[in-house]
Formats: sequence, C-alpha cells, structure tokens
Amino acid sequence: MRAIVAESAAASGLEVAPIPLPLREIELPLPELRPHDLLVRVEAVAVNPVDTKVRASLAAGDTPRVLGWDAAGRVEAVGAAVQRFRPGDAVMAAGDITRPGCNAQWLAVDERITGRRPTGCSWAEAAALPLTGLTAWEALFERLGLDPEGADTGRSLLILGGAGGVGSLAIQLARRAGLLVLATASRPESAAWVRQLGADHVLDHSRELAPQLLALGLESVDRIANFADTDAYWDVMADLIRPQGAIVAIVGNRAPLDLDRLKSKSASFHWEFMFTRARYGTPDLARQGEILERLADRIEAGELRSCLQTDLGAITPDNLERAHTLLGTGRSIGKIALSGWG
Repeated sequence: MRAIVAESAAASGLEVAPIPLPLREIELPLPELRPHDLLVRVEAVAVNPVDTKVRASLAAGDTPRVLGWDAAGRVEAVGAAVQRFRPGDAVMAAGDITRPGCNAQWLAVDERITGRRPTGCSWAEAAALPLTGLTAWEALFERLGLDPEGADTGRSLLILGGAGGVGSLAIQLARRAGLLVLATASRPESAAWVRQLGADHVLDHSRELAPQLLALGLESVDRIANFADTDAYWDVMADLIRPQGAIVAIVGNRAPLDLDRLKSKSASFHWEFMFTRARYGTPDLARQGEILERLADRIEAGELRSCLQTDLGAITPDNLERAHTLLGTGRSIGKIALSGWG
C-alpha cells in the first residue's frame, strides 16, 4: 500500500538535535488485523498538532513513521471479534498513537474506538471530527464533570484557544449543554469563527483576561478548558477559577506547575489526553466508540457541525507538508483535511 512517512536526520557534521526530513511516500505491506480491528480504506485524513509533535520527536535512525490520527474511510475487512461494523460501512476514527497512523491507503483500527461516518458528512468533514470531538467531549464531560444534557445550565466555562480544532468542538458541545461560554480569540477572523459556533462572549487573549471578565460582570468562572498553552495561562487560570472549580488542559507543561496556587480554592486540575484509553487498553476502551456515535447523532440532528475549514486537496507528501506548515503558524482556524489519493 502507499504510505506517507516522516523521519529525521542529524544535520551534516553538526552535533545538534535531529531535524525533520521532507515527508515521503513509500510502499508498505497491508496492516495485519487484530481480533477487534477493522481494515479501513482511507478516503480522507485531517491533521492535528500531535502529528507535528510526533514528527519532531523522531530521532536520527528511527524507523520511518506513518503519522496521522484522524481519518474517515470504508471498512474492507474485519477481525474475528468485530461486532459493530461490517465490510462496506463508512466510518471515522482517531486511532491509537502507539500504532501506525492514517497517512496511508489502509488503516487498521480497533472497532471499539471507531464511529460511523455521520450521514450528510463528506469524507473530509468526517475526518475532521474524531480526535477533536473525543478530546472536547472527554475534557468537558469526563474531566470537568459537566453534564452534556443540560444539568449544569448557566455555569460559566472559559475556553482558552477557542478557534482551534478542539476549541471549535468544545464551544458547540458547551452551548448544547446550556453553559455560559466564554472563548478566547484575537484576530477578527478567529473571533468571528467562535461567535459563529455559539460562544456567548469572545475575549481577546492578547490582552489581560480578568478586566474583560469584570466588564461582563464576572470575577471568576466555574470551569476552565485550556486548549492553548498550559504554562502561559497557569497563573491566570489560578486567579480566575472559582473556589471549588475545575481546570482541564491538553498541552503538556514545559516547567513545573505550582499546584499550591489551587489549594486555597480547593480547585482541581485535570489532564486530558485522548489517546489514554487506547494506549493503556483501559477497561472502558469502548467508551470512545460510544462518544463518536453520540457525536454522529448530534451532527445528523443538526445540533453539531464539523469544524473543517481548510481542504488542501489530495493526500500527497506535498499537501501534508503544507498542512504541517499551516499548523505550525498557530494561526489556523478549525480543522485542516485532505481527501483522495493524488
């Protein structure tokens, strides 16, 4: 099968960290199926910051790595223990970071972390959903303990990084749950995007957040979801979180976090890592398949939309390079996808 891989090489004659080589296409054998696996013919992929982070972590001499953890495609074969899907089904999945990714013609993925492609979604629109949808759902409703069906109506949620892929899904899910949604954005186009998705208020993250909240009549917020930079916002979050509130973050810290800042408020801090269940084979692994089905239900009901904003065309090394470069600017809005094999 055709596969697009990443690798690194040391700079010639210099004792420095490995540098990425251009993405390239190679031929690989079809993946072998485990009992719960689906063999999926990949029709579209989306890119995420995890792609560029894994790429940057590759060392000189490492085996070339198939990146990509967001895909939509059609089931071609199933493992012996598969129950939910059959050949011909259209599906979407984020996959498992410990296994080869989806930047290949064929993907082996556990059915328990797979969902159906929502009716009415294109391949690219579906590929843009799984990783960010799972991350946003787990962050809000499992880590922060909010209720997706409205039991927490009126509670305030501050979303840091509202225009990114995860933030874009989280805004919609939070509004559907009846929360007061405050999302950060600074550029006119990103501010317009988060308003379009349903944010009640947009805060400019290039300015201090506390005065902007005070102008809205809020001294603190019930929950904070940080989808941007944990270190940069740590002190701000500690100041703004309400006593007995909760914070969730998805970006790893570069320096130690001073958890004592939260002690007097009895506030909790949570990490969200979408790959945890698959990586450790947790007993509730199938929960991710259930979440993807709930997301599909909401899209089909018109309560949620894919956050695809940029379709770069066919799945080729050059187009994936363009996608990685765009991600690296930190200025992309929503999700970036590619569809079809060039």
